[in-house]
Amino acid sequence: MTDVAPVERLLYIMERLRDKNGGCPWDIRQTSESIAGYTVEEAYEVYDAVERRDDDALKEELGDLLLHVVFHARIAEESGKFDFADVARTVADKMIRRHPHVFGTAENVPNWEALKRSEREQKHQTGILDGIAKSLPAATRAYKLQNRAARVGFDWDSPSLVLDKIEEEMGELKNEIAQSSHADQREDEMGDLLFACVNLARKLGIDPEKALKRTNAKFERRFGYIEKTLNERQKNFEETTLDEMEALWVEAKKLERNQRS
Repeated sequence: MTDVAPVERLLYIMERLRDKNGGCPWDIRQTSESIAGYTVEEAYEVYDAVERRDDDALKEELGDLLLHVVFHARIAEESGKFDFADVARTVADKMIRRHPHVFGTAENVPNWEALKRSEREQKHQTGILDGIAKSLPAATRAYKLQNRAARVGFDWDSPSLVLDKIEEEMGELKNEIAQSSHADQREDEMGDLLFACVNLARKLGIDPEKALKRTNAKFERRFGYIEKTLNERQKNFEETTLDEMEALWVEAKKLERNQRS
């Protein structure tokens, strides 16, 4: 079936995979709930390919993500809810509705937030914070919650005030750490501290997910240097003191600075 349009071919493949008579047992037993986590993973793999500027990987990962769109749509179609055409039609209608200056007679770019607010109201999402997906990564969702609240004036005036809040939250966390039986309270205060750190990032115009992603990569590089150096010296971690590892960590930092200069 290579002589048909690529999207039609993909839809046919998914239909065959889900066919209870001769399809793939794994695909047949999946539900939208069971594959939702994989869908998120595919979206992150697209993100990773973009970050690496790997066009071949991006093409492949976009295909994997499209497969998940088709998968979810096929599951919904089987239960009579909607199909892939409905998905495509819905997003096309939304794009036209949100761009009256391109597809209509409006002369100016519309107020995006007013348009989105109107759409949320039509879905009976009337609260200021309604419509922010609960399944987003926690830091991203915190950022969006804070942004939405800031639009109605619920915001710190300056980054310095957020720094004060961070110090306050650190003090409260220290108090809970001192109470060995306060596990729930420690988690609560840790969350408050992280939320305040996200708020500081937002006030500084920094995406907290990107910032943490960079730090994760930095940690991997420097820890990798420690591991590589120990292997070269034929030493294992059990034979290495923390001070020795810290010295190698500092070496890795110096090497990175020299490479940048």
